[in-house]
Amino acid sequence: QLQASGGGLVQAGGSLRLSCAGPGRIFSRCNVAWFRQAPEKEREFVSGISRNGGRTHYVDSVKGRFTISRDSAKNTVYLQMNSLKPEDTADYYCACDSAILTAPIVTSQTPYEYWGQGTLVTVSS
Repeated sequence: QLQASGGGLVQAGGSLRLSCAGPGRIFSRCNVAWFRQAPEKEREFVSGISRNGGRTHYVDSVKGRFTISRDSAKNTVYLQMNSLKPEDTADYYCACDSAILTAPIVTSQTPYEYWGQGTLVTVSS
């Protein structure tokens, strides 16, 4: 139901912007999050944004480097990734938690009902 895109190969210190698009009937009701999974590691929460874009949340390791935003008119959420590091290498997944307007952004995978396919980010040193 969700389409993730924008991954690629970049050198350390470089930037990428990931996009996550979905149908309006779903997307408008979602807190949207990005998760990532590196080889042989657990999938982890990276960043999330509330339904109206008013609240965001980041894992400590990306604070100050990544910015999440959403364009409601385009039913798209973006993850701008700057100052990329080799440890950011992973498959990145977007996901939707169809929550009430005041619901917190959840960092576990459990409530996320819709997922996009992964988009691979590779950061070379």
